[in-house]
Formats: sequence, structure tokens, C-alpha cells
Amino acid sequence: MQQVATKRGPLVWRDMDQDALDNAYDQLVYAPNRDIILGRMRAASDRARENLGAPERVAYGPSECERFDLFRAKSVAAGAPINVFVHGGAWRVGGAAESALFAEPLVNAGAHAFILDFINVDQAGGSLVPMHRQVSGALAFIWNNTERFGGDRKRFYVSAASSGAHLAACALASGWREQKLPDDFCKGALLVSGMYDLAPVRLSKRSAYVKFTDEMERDLSPQRHVDGITTPLVLCYGSGDTPEFQRQTKDFFAALKEAQKPAELILAEGYNHFELIETIANPYGPVGRARLRQMGLC
Repeated sequence: MQQVATKRGPLVWRDMDQDALDNAYDQLVYAPNRDIILGRMRAASDRARENLGAPERVAYGPSECERFDLFRAKSVAAGAPINVFVHGGAWRVGGAAESALFAEPLVNAGAHAFILDFINVDQAGGSLVPMHRQVSGALAFIWNNTERFGGDRKRFYVSAASSGAHLAACALASGWREQKLPDDFCKGALLVSGMYDLAPVRLSKRSAYVKFTDEMERDLSPQRHVDGITTPLVLCYGSGDTPEFQRQTKDFFAALKEAQKPAELILAEGYNHFELIETIANPYGPVGRARLRQMGLC
């Protein structure tokens, strides 16, 4: 039977019409098992708290949103390495409670795991700027108080996924300077399936809840500010990620290499967006192992 070609609308981004672009920024279209995986991750977070004990809940700012969960390494004679995790969720959902599973392999390897909470875009009236400021502020607070938490300031790392990878990249491109941190404060960051240039995102249906401005697009597109990045980065994406999330990671990596910044690119074959993020909790998975390796823990 001859297939009938689907009529395309006007192109709005590269070779994509509006429907294609909207789909390329909608993970559910490319990962129909999303809810199964998120449910699995919530259950794993419950088990992590059972195994590790309840985390310390610490304020890093004045609002109720500005808190993090701290899972401490066990039996550390001296300062332990630190990893700060920035969760994803399309800038709208997610939190430290659902991300506890990512702490367990760190704690078992002898590191302190910090998992951030911060304002979401709906609470912020559609702006990503307060999210950026809170994430950057949290990194500064933890780094400035490293000794208080029994950590080693010389082994300070960041990991992040999806929209959290975008926020972490912003913090590493410009937020560190805004917070008056030294340029070598972070020894390495692992960014999983993030967005690094907001121009196409602004054209997609995500603009229904993010009130993009020219200033926001310019200032919070870390690919445009690679000159400010001084942290070695490991960028990961899955072969089952949406076309735009794959392209975003590859283009960001290319910009980093062109600017002669230390960066590594990992393609995880056979993983969609959520499947790949789940492997951060697996010390033998493509992302979990990369994180431990970056920190010198495996």
C-alpha cells in the first residue's frame, strides 16, 4: 500500500515545522514509558531513604523553596568529596524527594550527596531567572560551607539532568561569577540530556508556560557563554532522546571544543531520556559510572 505523505506546515526551526518542533521538546512523544520509569524512580528513592536513613534538610536561602537534602558519606576520616545534584522536570516538576536514588551510589562510594530543591517556573511566574539564581546560590552556599558539612572543597562536583542540566550549565557559565566564586570552585560536572540554547525552546510549545524574553534567552543560553565555563564537563545523551535534545548536547559539546574547553561526550545507545537519567543511580550504568569516574571514585 502506498503511504500518503503527511502535509507539513511552514518551517519554524531548521527543518522542523511547528508540530515537529513541539514534539522534539516533548519527552513523552519519544519516551512513552515515561510514567513507568518515573514511578520506578520514586520507589527507588523510597528505598534509598530506607537504606541511608532520612537526609538532613538544610536551608541555603530565605524562601521555603531554597532547601536541599544532604546524605552524608559513612565513616569518613577526613573531608569527603561532594556532589550536588540538580534535578530536571521541564522546569516545572521534580524535587529532592524524588531524586534520593541518585544519592545512594555516592554515599556508598564515600561521598556526600547534596540534592537541591528550588523554585519552579510556575511559582516564578514563568521566569527561569529565579531558578538560575537559586541554583547558583545553592552551589555557592555549599561550597562556602564545605567544612561545616565535613566535605573536601578540592573535590566539589555537580551532576544534573534535563532542565536541571540547563540550570547547572548556566551556573557554571555565569552564575559562579555572579556568586563571586573562584573560577576553579567546581572540579567537574556531569550534564545529562540538557538544553543549552533557548532559541528553539522559545519557539516550541514550552513557551506556553515559560515567559521567554530576549534577555532570558540571551543570558540563560550557556552555549552562548562558553567563555565563562572553566569546569571540565561530561555531556551525556541517549540515542532514544528527542532529536532536539540530541542536537542540543552535540552542539554544546562542539562549542566547548571550539573554545578549547575540557569536555567529554557520551552517547548511550538504546536509552531514551528517562531511561538514561535513571542510570545515574546505577554505578555500572553509562551515566552513573561516568559520574563516579569523574569524581575518582571508581
